[in-house]
Amino acid sequence: MRPDYFDHYPTIEFERTERGVLTMRLHSDHGPVIYSEQHHADWCGAFYEVGADRDNRIVIITGTGDAFIDKYGWTGTYSRAADWDDKAFEGRRMIRNYLDIEVPIIAAVNGPASIHNELAVLADIVLAATTATFSDAPHFPNRVPPGDGIQVIWQLLLGINRGRYFLLTGQELCAREALELGVVSEVLEPEALIPRANELAQQLAKVGTMTLRMSKAALVQDLKRLMDQQLTSSITMEGMAVMDMLMKRQKGDQN
Repeated sequence: MRPDYFDHYPTIEFERTERGVLTMRLHSDHGPVIYSEQHHADWCGAFYEVGADRDNRIVIITGTGDAFIDKYGWTGTYSRAADWDDKAFEGRRMIRNYLDIEVPIIAAVNGPASIHNELAVLADIVLAATTATFSDAPHFPNRVPPGDGIQVIWQLLLGINRGRYFLLTGQELCAREALELGVVSEVLEPEALIPRANELAQQLAKVGTMTLRMSKAALVQDLKRLMDQQLTSSITMEGMAVMDMLMKRQKGDQN
């Protein structure tokens, strides 16, 4: 039976096999993601419903076309504290809902991931196409503090010093560099990416559902603790800097 929530989110395509392997394909009008407020809201709600659906046994998350998430289409200014509070509320729950999906997640990174790439690298297994790259374009290079969870996962993946360098300089890692640094587990030709993700999903699906769920719960405890410790304060810091920047722009102050 097709769950109702499969039709609730205009920026996500869902497909599930009989063995409970759910594929979530992120998109904009069925093409590559152009990241917008709609995506942010959809991801928050969809991750909750995917996690609450006990028929999901493995989740594959991927992008559409030649990019994972690499183009920006956000239109809101968020110059008032109340505006930022609404999105901060949604942002905190998006990460928590993602980590609350109590089954293994496989990320198939099909191309550049420069926006919200935590959705890829927080997965339990991360596969990358040879065309994939990883960077954090929307934050520090754009005068915004990295405060929505991206700062937690990249310092864990790269180590504190490399992680800070990555976030503060706008460094871009190619797929091979990401493999060498332990960010991804496999690099594949683009046409082999989804078949390999499905192959791994079928391999995992052979294990009992209780083992899948309890393994995920065991493996994600530290990540959830770190996110819970940092998300509220760091998103608040992000919002303060954004509002300060917008106020200065209105006054013509470029500093």
